[in-house]
Amino acid sequence: MEKIELTNREKVDKSLNDNYKAALKDEDFKALVTKLKLDESTAKKHTSKLQDTVAELFNCKKCKGIYGCCNAVEGHVYYPKMIEGKLNFVYIPCRYQKKHEQEMQNKLTGEKIIENARMKDVDLTDKNRVPLIKWLKKFYDEYDKSKNLKGLYLHGSFGSGKTFLISAIFNELAEKKKASTEIVYFPELLRSIKEDFSIMEEKIDYLKNVDILLIDDIGAENVTNWGRDEILGTILQYRMNAVLPTFFTSNLTIDELEHHLSITKNDEDRVKARRIIERIKQLTSDLELISINRRN
Repeated sequence: MEKIELTNREKVDKSLNDNYKAALKDEDFKALVTKLKLDESTAKKHTSKLQDTVAELFNCKKCKGIYGCCNAVEGHVYYPKMIEGKLNFVYIPCRYQKKHEQEMQNKLTGEKIIENARMKDVDLTDKNRVPLIKWLKKFYDEYDKSKNLKGLYLHGSFGSGKTFLISAIFNELAEKKKASTEIVYFPELLRSIKEDFSIMEEKIDYLKNVDILLIDDIGAENVTNWGRDEILGTILQYRMNAVLPTFFTSNLTIDELEHHLSITKNDEDRVKARRIIERIKQLTSDLELISINRRN
């Protein structure tokens, strides 16, 4: 019998057909083709890319956050999309990426507001703010690098403007009294160091020595021995010895913060948490701000 030779075109078509039939044995692949309402010809041509999509969607089912993403492009899924009648594959953000992008946008907006904050912009009609504003005004009037002034542990309700008010006085001090100031969001500080330990020494050294420091939202972090003792404890010990003004904002009272820092609540942890609290008390006066939520 004469052997029939396939043309190159026929070989390609046979290969596409075989790959497609094999892919259809995967229920996830079949479901994706059905969902997209792809005709057989289009699906055959894009079998390999559709399988990539299926694999990335499978990764997403197990994913618990953007930093654990296993896909080719972090926080995105390689997904088919019909554009002008043709099937194209694009990277679309997952729910974690969308949340991250929104958080970053909110952060940039918040940073801009903080950067431009001045005491003239402070709402003086809220009587709950009066004691705090008087304290900040007194600190500003008395501030001199040669003086040993205490900072402030400011706690209170969420969104009451704690960070904004302290930022306003920081900006005034930097502009008119040439003080070096720094505001560090404590959970982000720990996260950034964990992501790149090479920056730890330089960052901690800077925070130890800046003229006036605000550790923002302490108590919002996930407590670890490392973050509490090696990072926070090191910064506070140095600033306490050097008598450098240090400010804190928190939604927790000082007693609640001590409980938060205790981690396991065993005797050793309680002692270490107490040591941090004593440093904070040595560095600050304690004020509470309960007011309306200005972030709504």
